[in-house]
Amino acid sequence: MVDLQSILAGHRSKLAREKSSDQNPKVYSPSFSEIPDIFFDDILVRYKLSRSETLVLMYLYRKVWASNNIFKKHGISQLLSHTEMANFLALPIEDIHVALRKLEEYAFIEIIRSGQYFVRRYFTKDLDDRFEQTYDNFEN
Repeated sequence: MVDLQSILAGHRSKLAREKSSDQNPKVYSPSFSEIPDIFFDDILVRYKLSRSETLVLMYLYRKVWASNNIFKKHGISQLLSHTEMANFLALPIEDIHVALRKLEEYAFIEIIRSGQYFVRRYFTKDLDDRFEQTYDNFEN
């Protein structure tokens, strides 16, 4: 039979575990998201996007076009939480809402319902047409 002393001797406290995990920080490997050059050559020049608008657009773009997304051919992002997006981008939730409205005015995105977005592959309808991008008849 195992005695209590031997069990306690082999037990490490939560603080000791946290200290040992701090000494071995996670190593992150870089990842890459493909963004069409048209974004840098045309969109950023033609549209004067604010920092928050650019962050939100790139966040949504990555969710639709660079991540594993079963709705990619339709250009639709999976259901997102505005709070989660705000936390990830370190922006106030109000800035997220303003940026989403502005991006919809530019027609870069269309809000399907709260948290789900249609995001154009080439950012504008004319550029989608020029590069022959379709969305399985999702477009209006």
